[in-house]
Amino acid sequence: MSIVTKHHWTQSPPVPYVAPLVIFMLLTELAGMVRVDNSALPWYQRAPEHWVYPLQCLIVGAVLLFFRKHYTLKPWRGLGLASVLAVVGIAVWILPATLYDDAQPAWREWLGMAARDKGFDPNVFPPHSSAWWTTVSLRFVRMGVIVPFVEELFWRGFLMRYVQAGGHDFRTVPFGQHSCRAFWSVTLAVTLIHQPSDYLGAFVWGSLVYWLAVRTKSLGACVFMHAVGNGLLGLYVLYTQKWGFW
Repeated sequence: MSIVTKHHWTQSPPVPYVAPLVIFMLLTELAGMVRVDNSALPWYQRAPEHWVYPLQCLIVGAVLLFFRKHYTLKPWRGLGLASVLAVVGIAVWILPATLYDDAQPAWREWLGMAARDKGFDPNVFPPHSSAWWTTVSLRFVRMGVIVPFVEELFWRGFLMRYVQAGGHDFRTVPFGQHSCRAFWSVTLAVTLIHQPSDYLGAFVWGSLVYWLAVRTKSLGACVFMHAVGNGLLGLYVLYTQKWGFW
């Protein structure tokens, strides 16, 4: 007599790699759904991202911890290369906004350039108050810890291998294995989920992380590059107040 074994949905191989990103994106949408555009209202109504994003970090962080045994970040190598690529990638990403003020209006429109001065603005709190520093610190946790894990687990850990697996378990494809189909599928997807003003930067960034994955065969190196790049972007935002990058 045959015995049919039923597995819980959490045991499906793609779930640990896909679920964190899906939950992350749904919670990101929550901020827009509950926002009320009225400057007279309290900060938690007119700028709900300041409480939604920390909540998002807690929930998604818990999901990542729950699935932690499914992730293989080793070997930890190529971190120096990852740092260099992070600097290059972020430099390209911020270039259009850096040139925006000096560019002619016609060029701005043709190149899809934007001022990027509207976004996650910590100045809803008194500048450099304890609340200001708290929201900035939590913003760095989101972009420097949660986002690198969520995105690299999905893009490089899952999708890059899934498109090469031919319908089989994506885990049978070694991490960092190259194919043109994988490169274009992942890199174009990374590009298109961003806004048009970020297309150039996202394409270059996605290409660099893909190359790092192929070069090092290390998911940890990809997460590290993403963390360094986002940290640098955060510092740039604080210095220039181009909140649109957040």
